[in-house]
Amino acid sequence: MGRGVTLRDVAARAGVSSRTVSNVVNGYAPVSEATRARVQQAVDELGYRPNVLARNLAAGRSGQIAVVVPYLDTPYFAELLQGIIRAARVQGYNVLIDQTDGDAEHERLFLSGGSQQLLFDGVIFSPLGLAQSDLAVRDPVLPLVVLGERVSDGGFDHVGIDDVTASREATEHLLGLGRRRVAAIGDQPYRTGEAAQLRTRGFRLAHERAGIPVREELIISTPRFNRSDGATAMAHLLDLEEPPDAVFCYSDLVALGAMHTLAARGLRVPEDVAIVGYDDIEDGRYSNPSVTTVSPDKKMIAETAVERLLKRIGSPTPVPGLEIRAPHRLVVRESTVGRRAAGAE
Repeated sequence: MGRGVTLRDVAARAGVSSRTVSNVVNGYAPVSEATRARVQQAVDELGYRPNVLARNLAAGRSGQIAVVVPYLDTPYFAELLQGIIRAARVQGYNVLIDQTDGDAEHERLFLSGGSQQLLFDGVIFSPLGLAQSDLAVRDPVLPLVVLGERVSDGGFDHVGIDDVTASREATEHLLGLGRRRVAAIGDQPYRTGEAAQLRTRGFRLAHERAGIPVREELIISTPRFNRSDGATAMAHLLDLEEPPDAVFCYSDLVALGAMHTLAARGLRVPEDVAIVGYDDIEDGRYSNPSVTTVSPDKKMIAETAVERLLKRIGSPTPVPGLEIRAPHRLVVRESTVGRRAAGAE
């Protein structure tokens, strides 16, 4: 439907020039509201679809954006990528995906002014091997949107949730259930561990607000947020003289690993140890028990990242960087309140 309809066909239907139709469709120049409405009506009636490839070539663009993430085997990033690809496709853009494994040098390549100009028009970037200060050393003309726990320096957009608040709410949920030996799995007290450090800050803040001391031996560092890290950390916690009665895990994968160890030790979730995860991945919804989790609005993050990147790509002048907070919510499931209280989702 709409195949073969040309710019001239729309112009003839609307009674305007082909250039006016192009200006309306591509937003190149101001057009009166009456003319814009007439052209849009003709576009809708004829089912006209602009030739995105030709438009990009004419503008010196590739029609492709790059999305750079640390790991493709992490469900959170896989789910986020689906949303980014869908949002980009609607705008006529293809998506190139790269996995960095958190390698700092590999991540720097995507911030340099080199070969990316031949391959893609801008980058949606979730760095792991680079710290906040490293992002300042980049190609100043590269359209860039950063995801995760980084703050914009004014030259790029940052889209993410409030990790401190989300982590505080997750910990407060556990404390509100009467748990008093609450552990945290996932701290990363080194230069590039900003995400984990923000979650630890929220964990501490919840204890402070409740007037309950943090037990330092219950904060466990991990190299990654994966299942094996969660399983190993949980085993360490259970071997303590006073093991925890609840655990805030910095990802759902960590939570699933921790629950595996608890089951292997003959302990029940949540009766013996309550568990909260982070990310709201699909696996956590269908685990047994299902995982209470911090749920970021991944759809909004994906769509906003694409929208802001394309705005940067299409602007002839620098676009000021924005700090965009996506909403989040705590989804309470069986791992903290049991099957009857959680109910069916």
